[in-house]
Amino acid sequence: MTGKRLRRFFDQTFGAFGPTAACIVAYGAALAAAWLVARAWPAMSPLEAALAATVVATLVIFVFATLFGNASIYDPYWSVAPPILLAFWMWHPLQTGVPSAREWLVLALVALWAVRLTWNCMRRWRDLEHEDFRYRDLREKSGRWFPLVNLAGIEMFPTLLVFLASVPLYVVTVSDRPLGLVDGAAAAVVIGAIMIETVADWQLRRFLGRDRRPGEILTGGLWAWSQHPNYFGEVSFWWGVWLFGLAADPAWAWTIAGPLAMTALFVFVSVPMMLERKRARHDDYDAQTRGISVLFPWPRGPR
Repeated sequence: MTGKRLRRFFDQTFGAFGPTAACIVAYGAALAAAWLVARAWPAMSPLEAALAATVVATLVIFVFATLFGNASIYDPYWSVAPPILLAFWMWHPLQTGVPSAREWLVLALVALWAVRLTWNCMRRWRDLEHEDFRYRDLREKSGRWFPLVNLAGIEMFPTLLVFLASVPLYVVTVSDRPLGLVDGAAAAVVIGAIMIETVADWQLRRFLGRDRRPGEILTGGLWAWSQHPNYFGEVSFWWGVWLFGLAADPAWAWTIAGPLAMTALFVFVSVPMMLERKRARHDDYDAQTRGISVLFPWPRGPR
């Protein structure tokens, strides 16, 4: 069955839930493969087992993305992986005792973030013919090399980046330090990040759903402080995760590499690609957003 026929089958069978059904099948297979890998070599440390499992899971998702002819099958991985990694580390056979208060707190916050972000991703994906514009551009530019670009650039690189940024979650599971002020700061950052993303997405949906002038761009609410407040919220979330790891064990402060890499990804890749698309669709985009910070929220300057 070709990718087009497979997409049509899921869309016709499940209607608007076609992408969700496809992802359930793909991620179910990926989770099963990851579990088998993690259990196959019990001598591996929890970190090593999780890394091997997440790489194998990504390979499985790549196979399904190739079968469907749609690289967006990978998109939920970003939000699905962290809570699963945390749960794996919390209940790994080498762990002793019951999960600590910090572990439960972090699990609750990461799960909340994951559910919200996954739901927001899937609710906009109405059929499997739709593929993220960035992937379509890469598909057109890379031609017959797209499978390699898809595997290495679209899927495996983000997987490794998410794993690196999730290592502080492992630190949380191996620490016996009591909750402290840094945990409070971490919780505030994570909750604030989730709220920013939630409000920014709600404001964007409301803007797109109302009557507006031709070519009008959202420049109100959080979008008056940042051209990409949802991206800022995402970056902030990963800094909050790092703070939890720092609170658990300062010796792991080097894991700051995770949020730094995440910040660099958004500053140098995601935001420029989105700006290029917005400018291509709106000739006066820069004029309408003059004085608004590109990423980090700041009061609007003079127009």
